[in-house]
Amino acid sequence: MGLLNRSRTLRFGLPMLLLITGGSFGLREFTQVRYDVQKVKRKIDPALEAQLNKNKNKISMESEYEKLQQQNLDDWVNIRGPRPWEDSKSYQDQQRKTQNANNIINAKH
Repeated sequence: MGLLNRSRTLRFGLPMLLLITGGSFGLREFTQVRYDVQKVKRKIDPALEAQLNKNKNKISMESEYEKLQQQNLDDWVNIRGPRPWEDSKSYQDQQRKTQNANNIINAKH
């Protein structure tokens, strides 16, 4: 017991190193449990997963490009969305009315 009282390294350093390494292993176990629980929660019904994969494979770059080509982007109008303090329904109705009025005026000219 005399050596333990005289050596500060054995008295303070050894317990600290044991605490650090033991804590590291303990944290690893706790985080592994967390990831295992998340993995179990993400599992879905195989029939639903097959249906999702079937729909996912149908979309291709070419089909999306063809959809973009069919759209008329020359008459596109940027309409600002409502601010958080504005009522979204009334603001969208107002935007539609002004857009329709502009379309009627442009059609007359």
